[in-house]
Amino acid sequence: MSYPLEVARSLKNWQTKTAVSIKRLKSPYAFVLTGTPIENRIDEIYSIIQFLDPHIFGPLFRFNRDFYKLDEKGRAVGYRNLDQLHKRLRPIMLRRRKEEVEGQLPGRTINTYFVPMHKEQVLRYGKYKSRVARLAATAKKRPLKKEEMEQLQLYLACMRMLCDTPYILDQDCRISPKLKELGCILQEIMADGDHKIIIFSEWERMLQLVREQAEEMGLGYALHTGKIPQPKRRDEIRRFKDDPECRLFLSTDSGSVGLNLQVADVVINLDMPWNPAKLEQRIARAWRKHQKRPVQVINLVSRGSIEHRMLSLLEQKRSLADGVVDGKGKNEMDLPSGRAAFLERIDALITGASKEPQMPPTDPLDRLRDDILSQWSHHLELMELHGEGTQQTLLVVADRLSDALQSALTRQLQEQFPEQTPQLKLLDRDAFATIQQLIEAGVLNTNQDTVRTVYRAPATDKPKDDEQSKRLTEARNRLAQSEHKRRMAKVLTEGGFSTEALVPMREAVETALHALLFWRGHDTEKTPAQELIESTLVQANLLPAETLSLLIRLREDQPEVDEAQADKLIKQSDELLSQAASVLE
Repeated sequence: MSYPLEVARSLKNWQTKTAVSIKRLKSPYAFVLTGTPIENRIDEIYSIIQFLDPHIFGPLFRFNRDFYKLDEKGRAVGYRNLDQLHKRLRPIMLRRRKEEVEGQLPGRTINTYFVPMHKEQVLRYGKYKSRVARLAATAKKRPLKKEEMEQLQLYLACMRMLCDTPYILDQDCRISPKLKELGCILQEIMADGDHKIIIFSEWERMLQLVREQAEEMGLGYALHTGKIPQPKRRDEIRRFKDDPECRLFLSTDSGSVGLNLQVADVVINLDMPWNPAKLEQRIARAWRKHQKRPVQVINLVSRGSIEHRMLSLLEQKRSLADGVVDGKGKNEMDLPSGRAAFLERIDALITGASKEPQMPPTDPLDRLRDDILSQWSHHLELMELHGEGTQQTLLVVADRLSDALQSALTRQLQEQFPEQTPQLKLLDRDAFATIQQLIEAGVLNTNQDTVRTVYRAPATDKPKDDEQSKRLTEARNRLAQSEHKRRMAKVLTEGGFSTEALVPMREAVETALHALLFWRGHDTEKTPAQELIESTLVQANLLPAETLSLLIRLREDQPEVDEAQADKLIKQSDELLSQAASVLE
């Protein structure tokens, strides 16, 4: 007798009762089928191979010794020898990537829409962010207690929920910019053929709002969540497949595996999972064998939020699977789980401070600009509004023209200017250059008094190739890193943790000093000496004389200060950073 096992996720955690029971099965043959052999850690592949042939890797301690990097305390901090791990897997693994059979599959396109958060979302989001920052500061001093770690995970989850809507946590608040964006997307898709759409959200209450919107739009839908009994789920799946009026399939991640929904050709993710394998599983409900049409994937991401930063983490986790399963990627990498994962997620939150959720701009042109640039920034070169009153035209210059860009601009104009919609003129760079030549020759005239520049790409400015200009650009980039640490300190201070805020504020000051010194021609990688700072920055009147005394205080190993003294140091540091920023403007 042989045992084909599908799906292998039952085996990935070797500590579960299910995995232990499966490994007790006796058979001369065993086949494990899975599309995601590794999702988070290489332990998952170890557990699967132990079921197939326990001699390949041997005992767990040997596996850990061979493929984990350990610190001086014996704790796992990274992976190593991933190429050797792949070589051991290769004789017993038959791998068929979708890239290899994509000729048998229709195409798929992935578009990510960055949606601005509502001011109410920003306020609630900020409260949880302050709590996370407080726990993060504690974690840098000592390991978090169990209850503290549970609180942290809860606060992170709440921040992700708020990226969708406050309604998930507070049923009295139904604000959801994503829901509004979804309505526009559904209108466009439904007006263009007989598409069927799968809509995923991790949160059932978000799907509740989607259900209400679907009913208002007159769209039939099927529902698939963990709370629905299995017989009812099967009925819902059958109705989505067979009923032409059932256009939407609303699902939590309970529907991200094991379902064949090739009748759908659009997948919309209202929120992003931490795990890239889970994201691929969602998409694979529609983009799979027997799919006849191209599949469109749309991801809705709250701009500047924690889920915005999650996009880079998803890519890092994909590289782990590439390195082990496909023999691609790096031979060594840092451990993306355990304590490292905790710090990684906190960094995802704090690093996003440079793109902190902002109050939506009140000017409709600014809103239009931000929404368009979130998707088309690499293609746009110029946006200008010409004319006054009812005779206005939005001129947009792009590196190339496309129907998708035309449609996006038209929709944004109608949404931002519902009463008096400006006309749209979309040009490629060659056509715009020709018009500029005609204006310079006096053949055409334009009234510059009624022209408002909405956006001009840096590439359209005259380049500056001198060394000083390059140093200034690099110095500004370094100062941006300082700004990130400055904002982290601000979050801690606003949460009532001024003493803890001294660490990131000191780092912000040191980074800013490095930036200024680099701009002045000093390429030092070490902590700059006070003499260098005095001679180069203070005596040149770039920074105030108080800089040195402040720096001495900040550089003390463990300054014993109370909250009042900490507040004073933070205020002085903040003023110094503002001065540094003004120097590089």
